[in-house]
Amino acid sequence: MDARAHIKYARISPRKVKIVCDLIRNKDTKTAKAILMQTPKAASELLLKLLSSAVANAENNFGMDPDNLYVSETYANEAPTLKRIMPQARGRAFRINKRSSHITIVVTERD
Repeated sequence: MDARAHIKYARISPRKVKIVCDLIRNKDTKTAKAILMQTPKAASELLLKLLSSAVANAENNFGMDPDNLYVSETYANEAPTLKRIMPQARGRAFRINKRSSHITIVVTERD
């Protein structure tokens, strides 16, 4: 049995989130929270909130023991990109892609 939590349309690039996701994958939830609190990345704040939500879902919805949980899966997928234009010299315009992501954390009980 596993419990999961999602953030949809987070305004951060999935490439930046995946770096932090790799740090906490297959770690127990207490270690993962400690890692996220000490990581100086913008995505760590989002993932910390999401991890707390996944642990609460596991405890309240499925009756799992929060001390036995570990992060079995975590991933960030690409969400719709906002396309913007930056004026440049000589009448040109360059595109700016403001990327967003869908982030998922899955927690499972250890056997």
